[in-house]
Amino acid sequence: MPITISTQKLYRLLEKMPAEQNIMLCGRHGIGKSEILTRFFTERGMKVVALFLGQMSDPGDLIGLPHKDEKSGKTEFMPPYWFPVDGQPIVLFLDELNRARPEVLQTIMDLALNRKLAGRSLPEGSVVISAVNDGEEYQLTDLDPALVSRFNIYNFQPTVAEWLLWAEGHGVDERVTEFIHDHEEWLDGPKERANQYEGLEKSPDRRAWVKVSKLIRGVEELDDDYKIFIAGIVGAPATAAFFASINEMKQISGKDVLKDFAHAKKELEKMKVHQLAVINEDIFRYLQVRDADGLSEETIASNLEAYYAWLEKKGKKEILASFIRLSSDGVYPQGTIFIATKVPGIYQSMMAFITEL
Repeated sequence: MPITISTQKLYRLLEKMPAEQNIMLCGRHGIGKSEILTRFFTERGMKVVALFLGQMSDPGDLIGLPHKDEKSGKTEFMPPYWFPVDGQPIVLFLDELNRARPEVLQTIMDLALNRKLAGRSLPEGSVVISAVNDGEEYQLTDLDPALVSRFNIYNFQPTVAEWLLWAEGHGVDERVTEFIHDHEEWLDGPKERANQYEGLEKSPDRRAWVKVSKLIRGVEELDDDYKIFIAGIVGAPATAAFFASINEMKQISGKDVLKDFAHAKKELEKMKVHQLAVINEDIFRYLQVRDADGLSEETIASNLEAYYAWLEKKGKKEILASFIRLSSDGVYPQGTIFIATKVPGIYQSMMAFITEL
């Protein structure tokens, strides 16, 4: 079983791994492999070329078409559309590697070992990354051990907290994020299908929940029609759990607390420990991905100070411990920086709390 890495670990892997070492990412569909890779490398000025190997019918789709060189009289291969002819290094993302036809995989062998296709070398500094789906629910091609040996292999599994943080920054509907926060088991659904229904049984994944968000955005009341529509996206069991969760959902969010603690205090007083823990995470997610048109730093700092003082006054040590853990687990670095620089009194109190433990 490959070593498992989170999104944060993947970023560090991409930063530190030498370009000449190939990487293979294993994981389910819809967990953001291609999006993360594209964002990481484009931010660093490198072109990312994604090739979906499962869609290629023969090696010519990968290495280009043969033609006769009129001067030499020899057959050569024309560069495929994606091949860099400007000498600039690229990131070659070989998606669906274990869905490729065996003859296509044979072509990948030389690419993975020598960085060559039909005798043509990739520019120095180019990166080769492949992605494979893993699970009995997929129709897959067995990979040759010799090919596998040419990749460093990692099981990519973003944490739920990382997905919620991403969702916060991408405008995913709050009803979806709150549901996933309270019911983590529904983010990716079952690892294996309980019923096959000829492969058409729907189960949730991260991409599907984004579709749900886009469907319900701006719709305050979700009627029975939406139950049917959503069931076609994430499946009936996940839909039933989602609608049950909506009926129990809290009335305020972490942003509400940071906007006006005095107004939110009445609802906070009614909340149980696990609900306040959710508020803590809401607060840190907001601090991590604050929009330019959001709350002012002064407003946030003032209300955050009032909220933390309320937790201390109430003697809610479990919630204080939850708040401090979120500041130190590395998922919300901008939140921690904001507290340390804008509300140093809270930061000092947090350090004192840790010392007393």
